[in-house]
Amino acid sequence: MHRPALARVYRPRNFSEIIGQDHVSATLRTAVERGRVAHAYLFCGPRGIGKTTAARVLAMALNCEARENGEPCGKCESCERIWSGRTSLDVVEIDAASNRGVDDARDLRERAMYAPSEESRYKVYIIDEAHMLTREAWNAFLKILEEPPPRVIFVLATTEPGKIFQSAPPILSRCQRFDFRRITLDQIRGRLIEVLRAEGVEAEEAALSPIARKADGALRDALSALDQVLAFSGDRITAEDVHLVLGLIEEELYLELFEILRERRAADVFAYVQRLVDGGYDLEEFYKGLGDVLRLLLRIRLEDGEAIAGVSEQLSQRYVELARHFTPGDLLRMLSALAELDTDGRFRKSEQQRILVEVTLLKFAMLDRTVELEQLLEAVRGEPPSNPNPSLQGSAAPPRTRGPAPEQKRGRGPEYARAAPEPPLGGGEEPADPLRSAWLEMIADAKVLRPGQGIALRAVQISDLDADGELSVLAANGTPAAEVLDDKVTRRRIEEELTQRLGRPIRIRKEAQGESLPPRVSQETSKQQRLARLVEGDEGLQRIVEKLDLELMD
Repeated sequence: MHRPALARVYRPRNFSEIIGQDHVSATLRTAVERGRVAHAYLFCGPRGIGKTTAARVLAMALNCEARENGEPCGKCESCERIWSGRTSLDVVEIDAASNRGVDDARDLRERAMYAPSEESRYKVYIIDEAHMLTREAWNAFLKILEEPPPRVIFVLATTEPGKIFQSAPPILSRCQRFDFRRITLDQIRGRLIEVLRAEGVEAEEAALSPIARKADGALRDALSALDQVLAFSGDRITAEDVHLVLGLIEEELYLELFEILRERRAADVFAYVQRLVDGGYDLEEFYKGLGDVLRLLLRIRLEDGEAIAGVSEQLSQRYVELARHFTPGDLLRMLSALAELDTDGRFRKSEQQRILVEVTLLKFAMLDRTVELEQLLEAVRGEPPSNPNPSLQGSAAPPRTRGPAPEQKRGRGPEYARAAPEPPLGGGEEPADPLRSAWLEMIADAKVLRPGQGIALRAVQISDLDADGELSVLAANGTPAAEVLDDKVTRRRIEEELTQRLGRPIRIRKEAQGESLPPRVSQETSKQQRLARLVEGDEGLQRIVEKLDLELMD
């Protein structure tokens, strides 16, 4: 037995029934009530949120025989015809996707010149997918849109107003524009509950949220999905039915995935993805759901573990408990990496979606640096670590211990990319050479050099003082160290600091190093340069790099 779709049966019959678009419905209702209806409207917004419905309700209100306070009655013959989409002399719906040429626009222009069927009525033309009209069609349509006949109203509905602006910019200035919004999850869930109550169907509390999320703000899509689930479930809807019929990923699978990531079990990623493939799940649907879960966990961490609306209490508590094992920094990096995965639709268009998913999840499972760096920064500032990540305490690499530095021959060797030896941390004997001791103390002093300069000067070699108190500093041309020494103000500051520390006048002479080598920057030098740029402007990070002798890892 044929039965109309829920989206048609429960289409709004007046402005007050339009959900989530109060700014539009209130304005149109007032305009009808006060007789201030414009001759042309442009309704913009995503599909399935009520643009065509609002246009029909406007046409019903203008031609209703029993209109009251700007609202159509929804019951008279005129309202019934317009609401159901049946043939009406005064309300014409045109699909611009299939009637987009200049001849169609000319035909519309000629038909619009005829008066309405009755003197008290309005002739309303609803043009759906208006952005599909060609430039020539817009040019033919422009004149009548600018100066329409009396009691003729045009309503243009589009999902891409930018294309209209590209094809015919004057159109936008001749219409009143309304931007329709996506409908919230709570509003969609509320409407689904009303529809199920009217249909006499029961539903689990956890069954409606997945439908609302899948609709992505489009009530029409939510009603269509509900129609599909009802055809399978009958008089009672369960969450299991919803996931099965709509091909959604169960919440348990996402919770299991984040347990794998929490425990750094990278090898289990392959078996997990294999289960998704064997279960017939759509990897694109999994990608979307993973983004929602990451966003949910990040929101929980930023809101101090508060329960999230739209999720059952039991499931919400499990998410709260899981979120405690990840820092906001880690979750943000995961979410950013996931967003980059589908740049320009790359993931959706790829024929290797499985490999892309596996690589992304492996990166997530091996992500363990952010927390360590944050804790180091807090330790340098003298603060206790906040929100430590318990999942990393057992898996983090042991701290690097500093043994005695190997003896090096004094001279001007080519190893200018290596850092000069530093005094032992936390005690030990000071370097025997006062000059080198003063040099190391000077480049580590944040009051003398700007952030990043001390790191750069670790790559130089210094000679012994000559008889005139001149210090030769070897630095490769084009390196950050050479740029520091070429700056006269910085060089003078270094000379004054060394003079004060050594108690005798010191002058610095920069000598180019490695001139006999080809002008090719070594990998080690490149790392030193990148490290200097990385810490520039961050004194806390500079002190960490200098004290712990950190190296840049690719």
